[in-house]
Amino acid sequence: MDDCDAAAPNETDERIAALRRDAARLAADDRRLARAAALAGRFPIRLRPPGFGTLLGVILEQQVSTASARAMRARLDGVLPEPTPAGFLALDDATLKRCGFSRQKTVYGRALAEAIAAGRLDLAALAGESDEAAVAALSALKGIGRWTAENYLLWGLGRRDIFPAQDLALLVGWQWLTDSESRPRPEDLRGEAVAWQPRRTAAALLIWHFYLATMAARKAARGSGGTKSEIA
Repeated sequence: MDDCDAAAPNETDERIAALRRDAARLAADDRRLARAAALAGRFPIRLRPPGFGTLLGVILEQQVSTASARAMRARLDGVLPEPTPAGFLALDDATLKRCGFSRQKTVYGRALAEAIAAGRLDLAALAGESDEAAVAALSALKGIGRWTAENYLLWGLGRRDIFPAQDLALLVGWQWLTDSESRPRPEDLRGEAVAWQPRRTAAALLIWHFYLATMAARKAARGSGGTKSEIA
């Protein structure tokens, strides 16, 4: 999962500090996460400002490499520096295509913008909802599944007990971390993560950064490759 938006100060800083404490506690309690922490080192935690722009960014990250998602976001920022639902809806198909939007992502982005503009989705209200209620509210929209909803809660709202078990990097990272022959199923990894409640966000961060550090070492040894997120 890529972190492309700048973080806001104060409350965000407190959330980051809490996530670091959670990671330290998990590493002390679980030898597998201790191994992840040892390789990952002091990794960055860049939470994003809540709102339409961040949720749209997570939609862009669905099932593409982090480099591709970053390129699409950069092109979009070039034509719409501060994305709003109204501003996004004003962009025509040709403009979005030049930004790298597929037809599917165009449909999903417009569905999100229309839902917010029409009052069917209140992103600000999600801050007061439980994790599961917020996931359900987001998943009711076309193009937003559990992976997208959970990543928005994690990066946009800084929730401390989120674990996007469908994420490909988490699945592969856990396979490598446990020296398993096969990749776990999302439901099996989600079951494993129950033991890390109420600090599952920190567990996800540790596994993600273990994955990234391992990928970097493999690329250095064998050449470059790509990563992608898994499920909407």
